[in-house]
Amino acid sequence: MLTAKLEMAAGSEHMSDKPKILVTRRHLAATEDRLTADYDATLNTDDHIMEADEIVAAADDMDALLICVTEPMDAATIERLPDSVRTVLTLSVGLDHIDTGAAKARGIAVLNTPDAVTNPTAEVGMLLLLGAARRAAEGAAMMRAGEWTSWSPRQMIGKEITGSELGIFGMGRIGQTVAARARAFDMTIRYHNRTRLSFEQEKSASYYTSVEGLLPSSPFLMICAPSTPETQGFLNAERIALLPDGAIVVNIARGELIDDDALVDALRSGKGAGAGLDVFNGEPNDIHPAYLELPNVFMTPHIGSGAERSRAAMGDMLLDGLDLLLAGELVPNRVV
Repeated sequence: MLTAKLEMAAGSEHMSDKPKILVTRRHLAATEDRLTADYDATLNTDDHIMEADEIVAAADDMDALLICVTEPMDAATIERLPDSVRTVLTLSVGLDHIDTGAAKARGIAVLNTPDAVTNPTAEVGMLLLLGAARRAAEGAAMMRAGEWTSWSPRQMIGKEITGSELGIFGMGRIGQTVAARARAFDMTIRYHNRTRLSFEQEKSASYYTSVEGLLPSSPFLMICAPSTPETQGFLNAERIALLPDGAIVVNIARGELIDDDALVDALRSGKGAGAGLDVFNGEPNDIHPAYLELPNVFMTPHIGSGAERSRAAMGDMLLDGLDLLLAGELVPNRVV
């Protein structure tokens, strides 16, 4: 049953020839203003997580759905969508929450936001890299607990990233932007990617044909690869063993790329000096409990794209794409 918590946009109780769109989460005011002005929009006003049954019911007579990573669109859910739904817009770059094959089979277009999140996600990568290297979580905890009572030459000794080597696993848009930011710290860039970048894109970065070759040369490792069947569980115990002792691991990709038990063991043993994590297996309510306890884990709650300018750009990119699609024109950010 369609919950009363979903409310039609102002004026939409009247017959309208505007495209009808179900919006499953709250968005920035500018995005919602555009939604209510240009479309016959149904908004989730209290921002509750909509389960599949509710989405299917609420999608009746809708032309499009605007979803987030919190609303998985598996094959079963897509199969149950009303025939009126011809487009799914996702406020994300990643597509691991959508069965794109099922969408294609039903003739449903899928649009994402490939460019809008690049800079802010790279910024969070650098935040996590610096925070983990310089033991920011431990320092903040010390001060909040009132335990900073003096200064010592041996207090809170971390790792300096300037002039060090950064290994990047996944050298797409975000990986390349991380590399550009890291070069400002005079870091030497090494990377592994499915395909080698062009000479112009590499900008003197060293390419490794295998990740096993990359890891021993990566005292700092940044994971930027998409989640695919091939990359899931990428950082396991065997690969962690290849890292230099005392390595720093940063993940701004997806939680499932890391074997949590293996990383926790490394952080406890000292094999890994620290980790900077923005994404997690089981997020947000079922992340590995050790991450909440280990002092050498610097965490953020999946905020890679959580900057005002980029979040607004994500909304505009999706709605611009929808407008183009409805006009029968080429849509640059259409993936299916």
